[in-house]
Amino acid sequence: MDATYRFHSRIRYSEVDSEGFLTLQSLLDYFQDSSIFHSEDRGLSVSYLNQQHVCWVLSSWQIIVDRYPKLGENITIETTPYDMKGFLGFRNFALFDEQGQRIACANSIWSLLDTDAQKPCAVPSYMVERYGIGSKLDMPYAPRKIQMPKELIEKESIQIKEWHLDTNHHVNNGQFVRMGLDLLPENTCIKQLRAEYKKQALLSDIVIPYIGTNTPDDSTQCYCVSLQDSQHDVYVNMEFMTINS
Repeated sequence: MDATYRFHSRIRYSEVDSEGFLTLQSLLDYFQDSSIFHSEDRGLSVSYLNQQHVCWVLSSWQIIVDRYPKLGENITIETTPYDMKGFLGFRNFALFDEQGQRIACANSIWSLLDTDAQKPCAVPSYMVERYGIGSKLDMPYAPRKIQMPKELIEKESIQIKEWHLDTNHHVNNGQFVRMGLDLLPENTCIKQLRAEYKKQALLSDIVIPYIGTNTPDDSTQCYCVSLQDSQHDVYVNMEFMTINS
């Protein structure tokens, strides 16, 4: 059985920015949707996992963008689980244009959570068999842990609303990324996103954003965002890397 799942789409008006290019948030949504579709087609749907009292929780993202497609472009999205061990699942993603050129890719790490005990649980063998295990994508892999700058500036707090939540009743990982993007300078072009998820946020929680910068070299600039609670426990740390002109 082929462990790679793929589907075709076309860039919609609702998915682009003011210049007509796919947004990073929408790219992340495509990747996340592909993993959901893959699970649905392998008999591991959201409703099935709910019946088993488990769910997949994202631990980290690394998304690399070579080019953002424009409105109306035909695209193909692929996802491949390449390892499962203990309570962890490792999954790659790729976005291809109409010519078959890969224009974005991603690595992700997920944890299988026992929703009754609210603790990680081992991935059962039947899940591994249904998903299949494919080849690891050829891409530069960054460390999972994000080093935050020492100096961070506190921004206006955010109260979690219903529309931030997903079917697991906590803030969707993409909504956290949107909060981070809202703090960046206008028209910032992100070439790499890294996100390290540490804690779930629930309805009515207050999220306090902090932002700082790193400059690894003359060609790149990194905006680092930490979303925390009032006790400074971290929900997620994110790094948005840009390419200097």
